[in-house]
Amino acid sequence: MVETPDAGRADAVVTDSRGAIRTAEVKAWFIREVLPLESALIQFLRRSGRSKADVEDLCQGVYMRVCAAAYNEIPSPTRPLVFAVARNLLIDRVRQEQIVPIEAIENLDALNVAIEEPSPDRVVIAREELRRLQSALNKLPERTRTTLVMHKIDGLSVREIAKRMGTSERTVERSLTEGVRALAEIMLRETPNTGRTS
Repeated sequence: MVETPDAGRADAVVTDSRGAIRTAEVKAWFIREVLPLESALIQFLRRSGRSKADVEDLCQGVYMRVCAAAYNEIPSPTRPLVFAVARNLLIDRVRQEQIVPIEAIENLDALNVAIEEPSPDRVVIAREELRRLQSALNKLPERTRTTLVMHKIDGLSVREIAKRMGTSERTVERSLTEGVRALAEIMLRETPNTGRTS
């Protein structure tokens, strides 16, 4: 097991603009939340093709950065932060080496697997919400729908939309306001039945 960072500072106090957080509190969080991830973290780092010594060094670097972040604010959830820091350290290491082995590039793409992905039920819910949104958009007048899509999805400014549609910016703004309101009303009216009874 890797040593806890700042093990010799059990009674020290670290201050920031939001006040003081006791090192003991961060240490307790580290032991409770970060150390249980150690085996997954080591496996994650090994996939980059690093030597055992490099993996241990990278693991310590992850712990130091995660603890430094926790002194400002203890993260919740912890797992995504730990693996994002690990991934960033790997990328920094590859950049520093200037010679990029093909295995490192292949494995960096695979490293995203260890970062928590949405659960299957969340994916299904998100897809259903997208279907509901598309259905609601299809019920809007064509001009209003086009204006909303250009602004919210394509990211065009009101000025750009007005220029493309050959109308005034004021008309586009009004259309966007009315479109968002109508879309919200349709979405609220068609809220799926969750099976609950009042």
